[in-house]
Amino acid sequence: MTPNGRQAGGRQSRAQARNVIVLAGEDQNDCEILAALIRAHLPELSETAKLVRINDPVRLRKKSGADLAAAVKVLAGKARAKARQQRAELLGFVVHEDLDGYADGGYDRVREALSIELSRQCKGFQTALALAAWESESWLLLFPEAFTHVRPRWKVPPKLLDKDTSRIRDAKEELKRGLGVPVFRESDGPAVAREALVRRLIPSPRGSNRSYDDFVGDLTDWT
Repeated sequence: MTPNGRQAGGRQSRAQARNVIVLAGEDQNDCEILAALIRAHLPELSETAKLVRINDPVRLRKKSGADLAAAVKVLAGKARAKARQQRAELLGFVVHEDLDGYADGGYDRVREALSIELSRQCKGFQTALALAAWESESWLLLFPEAFTHVRPRWKVPPKLLDKDTSRIRDAKEELKRGLGVPVFRESDGPAVAREALVRRLIPSPRGSNRSYDDFVGDLTDWT
């Protein structure tokens, strides 16, 4: 065996073949939140697959027709390229975008259009759409105990507990105003998600959020 882990002759052994799950989101914070959720809901897959991110920010929700098809084609192509770069098989592709709106009829239309286009252009590997209503922070509110494990002085206000968090307008601002000191920052989100994972708060949310349930449903279809 050569030092780089390949068999003589340059062919990788079957036992060493790897899978990857590629994440695409609005930014790195969102992708790290996704990673924690995936590890919680797909523990066996996440143990055998590496989670990697593509850097392109996702901007799909306002697109339609040819523009949407072209944007998804670019993202799917970069997911395949990332897997080739990792010398691994592309197991799944997870796409995140904040809806900045409620989980209503408009959400249903956007999610259906994006899901159909992802399925059409991502043959040969699984997909999941994380279209967060209102935003990723709304999903974090489903695991309120995790905030205190990140900052002992933080406490989620009672008015945000055990709610349909897709109906909380701009959860990020609510957290900034209501958690206490230090003031919540968007970059704190991944730490909250990781605590929810480590403390096994996922997959038992407090409250509800249909957009979160839809995302979990996509992941469940992988198994």
